[in-house]
Amino acid sequence: MHSLIIFASGQGTNARAIIDYFKIHGGASVRLIVTNKADAGIVDLALEKHIPYLITDKKRLSETLILEELEAYNPSLIILAGFLLKIPRSIIEAFPGKIINIHPALLPAYGGKGMWGHHVHDAVLAANEPHSGITIHRVDEVYDNGTTLLQASCPVMPGDTREQLAARIHKLEHYYYPRAIDFLLNA
Repeated sequence: MHSLIIFASGQGTNARAIIDYFKIHGGASVRLIVTNKADAGIVDLALEKHIPYLITDKKRLSETLILEELEAYNPSLIILAGFLLKIPRSIIEAFPGKIINIHPALLPAYGGKGMWGHHVHDAVLAANEPHSGITIHRVDEVYDNGTTLLQASCPVMPGDTREQLAARIHKLEHYYYPRAIDFLLNA
């Protein structure tokens, strides 16, 4: 059984999709949730699903102690699902090739520092793009730079609001992210 760690800062909708997928399909389980926001919905999800969670901050994320805590779970993958802090080099080096992220746009467009959530959707809409989508990629030391593993797209409809576009993006995320993880674990 593969061990997964999820890093998230928000409501945890992608984390829920991943947890539920592996509950049905087996082969892996989320063993730890890491967040930088004590009041985030992801904490409620961890409590609901009886998954241990760890609250961290930028400083603690760079400390050796957190590496020991992560290593104790022997993760097959560390999954970023809306985690808003940059992953420090020490964690990337400790888990080479084992950290993946999902981005709500078709990278390399609309990526980089500050490009997350509604900021991405606003930029896509402002540019009158005909489509947007998701990118699942490996994590390296540069925001949204690692090797692309999967992209999926959806149309941007005339008159779309950020919420309407986000809803289509979330459908792609919730469908593809668990399946991409499953594929990586069994490749």
